[in-house]
Amino acid sequence: MNIDSLPTLSASKRKLISSLQQPKHRRQLRLFVAEGAKCISELIGAFECQTLVATAAWLEQNAVPLPCEAEIIKATRADLERISSMSTAPQVIAVMKMPDVVANPDSQGLVVALDGVQDPGNLGTIIRACDWFGIRSIVCSRDTVDVYNAKVVQATMGALARVGISYTDLPEWLATQPDGKAVYGTFLGGENIYDASLGNNGIIVMGNEGKGISPQVAEMVTRRLFIPPYPIDAQHVESLNVSMATAIILSQFRKNQ
Repeated sequence: MNIDSLPTLSASKRKLISSLQQPKHRRQLRLFVAEGAKCISELIGAFECQTLVATAAWLEQNAVPLPCEAEIIKATRADLERISSMSTAPQVIAVMKMPDVVANPDSQGLVVALDGVQDPGNLGTIIRACDWFGIRSIVCSRDTVDVYNAKVVQATMGALARVGISYTDLPEWLATQPDGKAVYGTFLGGENIYDASLGNNGIIVMGNEGKGISPQVAEMVTRRLFIPPYPIDAQHVESLNVSMATAIILSQFRKNQ
């Protein structure tokens, strides 16, 4: 690669990449941003890379496994600071295309359903936990944070390449599930998860950071679970972070599988 012949980051391209921090522009253009070499290398096999922006130093030191039609642009660290959503900009940022086909949830096995999760870091960490525990489908309510938010993409650390995400009216979707399919959710007063008999087929609902599972979705939960603190009679924080709780729950489901 002749780095000297590569185009530099133009004002129009910089404006376009910066605009992708807004959900409406991501939806209109069907594009999203991935930041950092680790995240980008994981996603390249699953998403088409349209543009890669990197410093000349990074390009000199790294082979770029991109399709021939991808545009490669060299930029200064100052340029990357202006278009990055991170507090410290990485040396490489990619613009990738959203898939045209919406992921269909698995009909068998375990599926995680998210009811109004709002924090990008939480969603990204949940996707990462699902990847670790072999969950290949997440169904999100329409008010859950956008999976293509740059902070979500970064927090997944590439797990987005292996976990299918879909958005829908969650109560309506749950109503279409077969009779007898277990729908799990965490509630105070639920069954102690460490004593519960847990299956390898069903839906695990995780709720909003502050409000928990919404009343409409709660009506459809058939198995109420509780993650107890230890020791149970000591003083503790009021609740667990939703991404932490998801990881604990998935670990318990996988314990005997």
